[in-house]
Amino acid sequence: MKSQTTLALGLLALLTASSARAHDTWLIPDHFETAPKTSVTLDLTSGMAFPALETGPKRARVQAASFRLAGQTFDIKDISEGPQSLRFVAEVPTAGVAAFWVKFPPKEIELKPEQVHEYLEEIGASAALLKQWEEMKQPRWRELYSKHQKTFVRVGTPPADDESWKEPVGLALEIVPEQDPTAVKAGGEFAVLVLKNGKTFPDFPLTAVAGGESKGETRKTDAEGRVSFSMKKAGPWLLRGTEVRKSTKPEADWESDFTTLTVDVKP
Repeated sequence: MKSQTTLALGLLALLTASSARAHDTWLIPDHFETAPKTSVTLDLTSGMAFPALETGPKRARVQAASFRLAGQTFDIKDISEGPQSLRFVAEVPTAGVAAFWVKFPPKEIELKPEQVHEYLEEIGASAALLKQWEEMKQPRWRELYSKHQKTFVRVGTPPADDESWKEPVGLALEIVPEQDPTAVKAGGEFAVLVLKNGKTFPDFPLTAVAGGESKGETRKTDAEGRVSFSMKKAGPWLLRGTEVRKSTKPEADWESDFTTLTVDVKP
């Protein structure tokens, strides 16, 4: 009886993990604009319907939570678990464009062979990766994955000479805006640079999804790691991308990095 209960719990954990694994994870503020010396509240959640809050990670998993404003970096200490998100609260001391980000340590997961193709299709995996998987003599998908989340908040009237928003924050896979991310307007283009371990990442598929929509537009970065999207409607947008590669570590067959960026598009 005990062994049957253990097996059932194990299967339940795998199915739950596999389902959560396919969700996007993003960081989003309660307001994309605020005044200096006020508090900003941000929710970190995983879900299938951006920007609706669904499931938050555990507080204990947070490796670092920070924001950079006017060239200064601050740690976020006020972190709490909510029913549908992990919540961060930080006071922004001065005017500028504040960049917020959260880091988590890698996490292990194992997928069944029949789950892999659906997963690879969801993340827009390359033909080369699909071939690697199909040519494995003993198909096995033990993955070590990391998720990287980032967003921006406009605080007061940013100084004209402050462009700290275009500087990377040091995520392993990072989306870096090439124009003020708090001044994007509906109908305009939003250009970004994708970095992997601090270096430009060419031919990488990135998807832009408007809030409330199930599908977005996917474009690949150019030879310099750059890509732009037409932001067709006002409201919150999610930029997302996933990179999967073969692992050389004994505890994993594959490693991956998921990256997301949320921005607010003005009317």
